[in-house]
Amino acid sequence: MEPEATWLPYDSQLAHYWSMEPGDDLQLANWTTEEEAAVLWAHHSLAVDSAGDQLVEYAEAATTTPPMAIVPMENSAHQELEVDLHNMVLKIHTDPIHTFEKVAWEYKLDVDMMKMRIHRYPPSIRALGELYTAPTTVSIGPYHHGRAHLAAAEKVKHVAAYHCIRESGRSVQEVYDAVVSAAADARRLYDGAGAVYDDGEFFPMMFFDACFLVQYMLTCTDAGTEKMDPALRSFFDANDNDVFRDIMLLENQLPWRVVEAVMAFRPVPVAEFVASLRGCLQDRKDYNSDDESERPFALDEGAPHPHLLGLLRFHIVGRSAARPPALPETDAISFSVSTIELAEIGVRLAAHRSTTELIHMGLKKTGNLFAELSLAPLSLDGTRASLLVSMAALELCETPSFQDADDEDSAVCSYLLLLGMIVDREEDVHELRRRRILQGGGGLTNGEALAFLTRLQGLRLGSRYVRTMEEIEDYKVKRKTRTKLHAFLYKNIKTIITVVSAVAALVGIVGTLKSLKVIH
Repeated sequence: MEPEATWLPYDSQLAHYWSMEPGDDLQLANWTTEEEAAVLWAHHSLAVDSAGDQLVEYAEAATTTPPMAIVPMENSAHQELEVDLHNMVLKIHTDPIHTFEKVAWEYKLDVDMMKMRIHRYPPSIRALGELYTAPTTVSIGPYHHGRAHLAAAEKVKHVAAYHCIRESGRSVQEVYDAVVSAAADARRLYDGAGAVYDDGEFFPMMFFDACFLVQYMLTCTDAGTEKMDPALRSFFDANDNDVFRDIMLLENQLPWRVVEAVMAFRPVPVAEFVASLRGCLQDRKDYNSDDESERPFALDEGAPHPHLLGLLRFHIVGRSAARPPALPETDAISFSVSTIELAEIGVRLAAHRSTTELIHMGLKKTGNLFAELSLAPLSLDGTRASLLVSMAALELCETPSFQDADDEDSAVCSYLLLLGMIVDREEDVHELRRRRILQGGGGLTNGEALAFLTRLQGLRLGSRYVRTMEEIEDYKVKRKTRTKLHAFLYKNIKTIITVVSAVAALVGIVGTLKSLKVIH
């Protein structure tokens, strides 16, 4: 039965059939017999006991002992319903196979909904600590709702709701009803947290959080910024970095259709919003380059997005034109190489010159002796580190097997693994800066960046990461002689320079002596 949309705490629909006060006998209304009422009451909720029978106790024992009611259940030859009106207990005797079928069906439903759920951080990510996984300013959704240090933002949510309604020109009830309709089945998208709140808490939470997100999205657009209430805008301006970090946390998400319910009344130019943020991993903008972030942007509306984080991740990652061709098989392959090993075989690090999309990574041959391992540039600070962690966690939760999925489904994990593979020392982080893969002078220090990237080496191997390792191995096999020569030169370059300098000096001395003999 669809819940009522109301601003008051939601009362159970059972209240239409009976009322009960503590210590009173069961009061029945609109039913001719206690047996009929009890059967209806029992059907509203079932629980499974340890023996496999379904058993729920609904009320304290009555003062009388009514007879037992046996009611055959429809469409089942092996089930019968037993109601004990004295203890208000319902038992369903059933073939145990039905219990297994129910569990299997529910599990399949969960798997089918994997890409639309609001996930929790997996243990490997949660181990990074609350610095990367918990909100500091605002909660969105039920996972962190009610935490004391986030209370100040709750008042701002009410202000945001007021402006959404005022700017929509519609009534409070109309907008609220639309949110309730969109959020009617949203509880099952949250891993258990939705059940903690009754309808009188859950639906207002959805409403206020959606209005807050809509108003924040408007601050990232030209028209929205110009028309926004100055007091509300001052909050977003003063807390922009913290709010952005929080609303991009994996556990701080709202079902996108709930946000769309508010946007139906207070429209947001979503394409402009995404365009303003899809380059958020970089500080530096080169307006004279062919960088795709400076070209006219068209929102890809083909794929459904579960929430705001999923929408932004989709456009930060980008799409590859096609799967690259398979490489020849090799006798062995290493799934990790260091910066020194890459330098020894003539592979240079390089920031991708024409894109900031994370999907574009890999090895590119640049001549007879050299190749480039290119990656999208990154300006690494605390907010961007948190965003990368949340996007990687989303990939881990949504895609059980990277091997059978598209490259885009594991691009962030691949990107972070490649960065982490390259750095073993602070000098390696400095090399990333020298090669312009890490941009800017602010943000995380070399030591902090090293600690962050090395802690992510437990991520599952993304398909683009595996492909890059295969490209490196193929490069070594096909250019075996050249890579050996380059490795020899790299390892002995100082000695070679010293010898060449000594020989040059000796030649100079001999030449001088000969000239002296000629003079004499």
